[in-house]
Amino acid sequence: MQKEDKRDDIRTALEFYRELGFESLPLGPRLSSPEKDIALKALRQEMGDCRRCKLEKDRTHIVFGEGSPDARIMFVGEAPGREEDIQARPFVGDAGQLLTKLIERMNFKREDVYIANIIKCRPPSNRDPQEDEMTACSPFLNRQIEILSPKVIVSLGKISAYTLLGITGPLAKFSITRTRGKFYEYLGIPLMPTFHPAYLLRNPRDKWLTWEDAQAVLKKLEMLDRMEEQ
Repeated sequence: MQKEDKRDDIRTALEFYRELGFESLPLGPRLSSPEKDIALKALRQEMGDCRRCKLEKDRTHIVFGEGSPDARIMFVGEAPGREEDIQARPFVGDAGQLLTKLIERMNFKREDVYIANIIKCRPPSNRDPQEDEMTACSPFLNRQIEILSPKVIVSLGKISAYTLLGITGPLAKFSITRTRGKFYEYLGIPLMPTFHPAYLLRNPRDKWLTWEDAQAVLKKLEMLDRMEEQ
């Protein structure tokens, strides 16, 4: 299918649902793989050349996310870094290589899972995302999750966990070390917080803790699969 045909399909889908009274595509686990793919493309088209926060001034590319529409696991990081901003892809630098190794050790490939970030544009000098930036991006992340309906979400790092868990206290007092390794929920989906790969590059001794979290995720997937079969 050519790009023009794909754009026509996306436009037709949006117009159809809007005529039915929806402001956006109705999302959820009932969507088939092709429908999820169309919905993700429609969402990216809706984001456009985003100017919803101040990060648009310095970014090179929007880093929307990538992976399988049928992903059973979704990894959510913090924000794009330098290499991600250049390539318009999430987790492609040194931290991304480490994440890829973790995914492969879990017997998946990168193309089997879905990878995104709390925000879609690189903050200047890789600083932490600010509240207004996360607020501007959160509707798009939530709709990605609704479209994909993954069985498990893995939040990578302190800021991702802090945001998805809806913590209201000071970020400085939030501890990913105390939070990781236990399941929570986000939008009704099991959520496992763990360390960010960039942290593991600086603290390789904690890789075994992340592997413990990954094993817990695999066990959760097995349990959910058994429940579906019953």
